[in-house]
Amino acid sequence: MRSLLAAFGYAFAGVWYLLRTQRNAQIHCLIGACALALAAVLRVARWEWLVLIVTIALVLAVEGVNTAIEAVVDLVTTQPHPLAKIAKDVAAGTVLICAIASVLVGCLIFLPHLLALIR
Repeated sequence: MRSLLAAFGYAFAGVWYLLRTQRNAQIHCLIGACALALAAVLRVARWEWLVLIVTIALVLAVEGVNTAIEAVVDLVTTQPHPLAKIAKDVAAGTVLICAIASVLVGCLIFLPHLLALIR
């Protein structure tokens, strides 16, 4: 039981580090919170909540993996190296792909509700 609690402690420490030190993770959290607030105001359907929560979690999780990859690369080498650049660039590009996809998800969920309000 202690090892399980310790594992959760390490995981929460990692999440705290991510949110405390990574500007992009903070931005993703802010945008995610705004999306959740808008979903509450628009009273979106349960399945739309599910898609929003999974999408927000995915973007934050990939941001965490990106941060971990950057930390490992920085640990392994302080010298510029083409493979280190590839690792960092691909990790950052993966976050970008997920962030763009999350914008598309937001548009698909929110635009019909917003257009209905305008009409």
